[in-house]
Amino acid sequence: MQTITILGSTGSIGKNTIKVIEAHSDKFKAVALVAKSNTELLAKQAIALNAEFAVVSDKSLYNELKTKLSGSGVRVEAGDDAVIEAAKMQSDVVMSAIVGSSGLAPTMAALQRGSRVALANKECLVCAGNIMTDAAKKHGATIIPVDSEHSAIFQVFDFKNPENVEKIILTASGGPFRNMGIEQMRHATPAQAVAHPNWSMGAKISVDSATMMNKGLEVIEAFHLFPVAHSQIEVVVHPESVVHSLVEYIDGSVLAQLGTPDMCTPIALALAWPGRLALSHTKLNLAQIGQLTFKPVSKDRFPAVDLCYAALAKGGNIPAALSTANEVAVSAFLSGKIGFLDIVCVVEKTIAQIGHYEMTSIDNVIETIQDAKKIAADIILNSAS
Repeated sequence: MQTITILGSTGSIGKNTIKVIEAHSDKFKAVALVAKSNTELLAKQAIALNAEFAVVSDKSLYNELKTKLSGSGVRVEAGDDAVIEAAKMQSDVVMSAIVGSSGLAPTMAALQRGSRVALANKECLVCAGNIMTDAAKKHGATIIPVDSEHSAIFQVFDFKNPENVEKIILTASGGPFRNMGIEQMRHATPAQAVAHPNWSMGAKISVDSATMMNKGLEVIEAFHLFPVAHSQIEVVVHPESVVHSLVEYIDGSVLAQLGTPDMCTPIALALAWPGRLALSHTKLNLAQIGQLTFKPVSKDRFPAVDLCYAALAKGGNIPAALSTANEVAVSAFLSGKIGFLDIVCVVEKTIAQIGHYEMTSIDNVIETIQDAKKIAADIILNSAS
């Protein structure tokens, strides 16, 4: 029986993690659950899983959660310190699925106690890649990627002989606008941007897929997860989302991981590694699919990818500023304050304005995040005036 802490239990990844746990209740037990504000679902999850600890990060919702879990035996806390406490609780696996920069501190806390961290939070490695990976090495923690693309690479990468790797190839669905012209994209609505053709995801990551910022962020993640240079990471558009990513070796061999677009697969792998779990979802039928297609990224329509490569090359606090500005810009787009094409413009202007420096601690990261939030918000405000 393995014990699991879920940071972000009410989000898309959290709900799928619980689905996997419930399908294998003889193998896993959730000990702590953390959510941002959805106390209704958090309480139901805690009761269903017989969790020991439930935390809502919004401190004002403590009494609400306490009332919902009254008489259940589940301990209740609220606030950022309680989220850290949950991450520090003894468990075999921590699912890090809190969206955005809020996931940084609890994920670091889990790494510092030597846990296996199933990492679904992009911002951890984008904003603090070297800091996070150094902490994992120092404390004997293991990072297992949950993003489908990085999970795919993880499964076919020869870690014992990395010198034999020519390059890694991240596949991108291309999102809902992969065949849309720039003028159409200029007038795209939030409803259109979140309507992903292949994956069921939250609003923020769906918009990131529409701009292809998510793929650029995944390039930065991949650099920190795998021993390769920037130049050894390639992105191709693969509309079917069947080949989740590939590794090309120096002899010309290319190894790929394939599967249906279902996040339960990489989640199950992260929970069971180095083993595997039987899952009941629809299995891949290549004959039914018929064909797989690949094409290059349109740099004119999706400049976010090159912007992320440039941020990675510059290093220091720039990737953190980029990621933060993107969060602010996506939020502004979803609330109707800016247009779709303005998202990348806000990000580019933010990283051009912020000072460049090296980072050695989470405090440095938090400082960059605060600065980038202010700069991005000012850019959005000025563009509206």
